[in-house]
Amino acid sequence: MTEARGPAKKAPMREVLAQAAFQLFLERGFEQTTVDDIVARAGVGRRSFFRYFPSKEDAVFPDHESCLADMTAFLDAADGGDPVEAVCDAARIVLRMYATNPEFSVQRYRLTQEVPGLRTYELSVVRRYERTMAGYLRGRYADYEDGSLRAEVIAAAVVAAHNNALRSWLRSGGDGDAEAAVDHALELVRNSWGSGAADGEAAAGGGDDEVVVMVVSKRAPMWRVVQRVESALGQD
Repeated sequence: MTEARGPAKKAPMREVLAQAAFQLFLERGFEQTTVDDIVARAGVGRRSFFRYFPSKEDAVFPDHESCLADMTAFLDAADGGDPVEAVCDAARIVLRMYATNPEFSVQRYRLTQEVPGLRTYELSVVRRYERTMAGYLRGRYADYEDGSLRAEVIAAAVVAAHNNALRSWLRSGGDGDAEAAVDHALELVRNSWGSGAADGEAAAGGGDDEVVVMVVSKRAPMWRVVQRVESALGQD
């Protein structure tokens, strides 16, 4: 006897719209695809699209809002321990989002490299992650004389390290171990800024791990700090 089953559960409308949009972007190109094309493919009206996405660009990055919310919740709960370790763990939340669907992540990366507007949008998303981590660090370093500067520099270093490894993995087509690559990059940040940065082998000059030490003027603009971190990590 066969078991009676109900109708298959429909995918959430946000997901349906995002899938329809991305398929069209790949088939026709981002600039050549209109919102009318997307809603026609999804079988809904224009109002439905704008209920979920303010623009076409938002439909390319449908998962970042929930990922940012997860990062914020994680850091809100991270009261004790090493604050540098906490923001490194928060960065791994973003990595897992990309690694969950490598094919989509690689295709999206290639699309953003072809469309300047998407690249600009992606940078604005990255900046939101960075601000979230910096806000957490400012709270943890509130008693430091240079607490605000320290928070901004460490957040920028975490983002630079994470993105260096992530983009290398995406450029490879998703080959290799993305988590191991990001762990290696973040280790440089922990060695420089973590609670044990001034002790042990790194401070004594022993051990085989490569350590990057950076001195930055308080007047240095944040883009210069990020540029120096990326240069130290070997990013093109």
